[in-house]
Amino acid sequence: MFADLLKKLVQPEPEPLDDADARRALTALLVRLARSDSHYAASEIIRIDRIISARYHLDKSAAAALRAEAEQLESEAPDTVRFTRAIKDAVPYDERVGVIEALWEVALADGARDQNEDALVRLVANLLGVNDRDSALARRRVDQRP
Repeated sequence: MFADLLKKLVQPEPEPLDDADARRALTALLVRLARSDSHYAASEIIRIDRIISARYHLDKSAAAALRAEAEQLESEAPDTVRFTRAIKDAVPYDERVGVIEALWEVALADGARDQNEDALVRLVANLLGVNDRDSALARRRVDQRP
C-alpha cells in the first residue's frame, strides 16, 4: 500500500491523490516534523492525533490508526524535499496552508521551540509553495491559541 503511494508521489508529474492517500501523506509530514528533533514526544503524538481527528472528523481510534500508517509511511518516504514537492503537486493550496498551520501546532506541542523543527516548517512551507505571509499568519494563529 505504501509502496504504491510513494511511487505516485515521486513521479515527475504526480496525479492528484485520492482522499485516503492525501490524509496519509499530510499526516506523515506531521510525523516527520515531530521526529525532526530526534525526540518524538508523547505531547507531539497526542497533538498529531488531535489535529487529524479534527481535520478529518475521526474518532480517537481512527486518528491513532491513521497516525500509525503515517509513521510507517514517513519512515519509508524519500527525503523531505522530494516527498514535499510531490505533495505540492497533488494537494490544493488552501489545504497546504492548513498543513503548515498543523505543522506549527506540532512544532509547538512540547512547549519548546526547536531550531530543527522551525527550519523544517520553513523548508516545508517553501517546498509546498506556501508563501511567507501565509506561513507567518499560520504560525501566529497557532501562537494565539490558549
